[in-house]
Amino acid sequence: MAPSYAQRATLTTVPTELDRLAALRRSYANLATRVIAGEPWPLATAFGAEPEASWGPREVLAHVAEMLPYWLGELERVVNGSPEPVPFGRLQTDTLRIGLIERDRELPIALLFARIDAGLRAWEERLPTLAPEQRAKGGLHPRMGEVPADRILERQLLEHAEEHVAQLQAILADVAPDSSDTV
Repeated sequence: MAPSYAQRATLTTVPTELDRLAALRRSYANLATRVIAGEPWPLATAFGAEPEASWGPREVLAHVAEMLPYWLGELERVVNGSPEPVPFGRLQTDTLRIGLIERDRELPIALLFARIDAGLRAWEERLPTLAPEQRAKGGLHPRMGEVPADRILERQLLEHAEEHVAQLQAILADVAPDSSDTV
């Protein structure tokens, strides 16, 4: 007898936020060896928010390394803020964001990967301590408008970090088309 719909549904598990963070840590760790082996990576001439911007591994890694603690701090501002939605976030054109990418893209790649791992680990430690009422608190983003703290976690952390894994994989595929990594 075939399993019922309810039984089949319990056989399929949806990755939790912590599962996704663990997968991200594995993906970045797996990418590290290949990115380091690909050195020297040229620095991009256009890496801001302009349409012709083109990031290489150095810009991607510098950005991910700075965005993880940034968005964790923004989450904290929202969940610990007033009952009213707390302003948070930044736009792609933020001068501090671009300045950090410009500065840190020249750091050793192994250091950038270490910072990324530490940033993901900090999120792994914080997530289990977030209470449901904290996750529901509202923040006011300059582009997205009012959003719950959970949206910061989903969009600014998980989806964003997964997109950058895919971006690094695509860059590496252009260099060595027969290799792959997974999230």
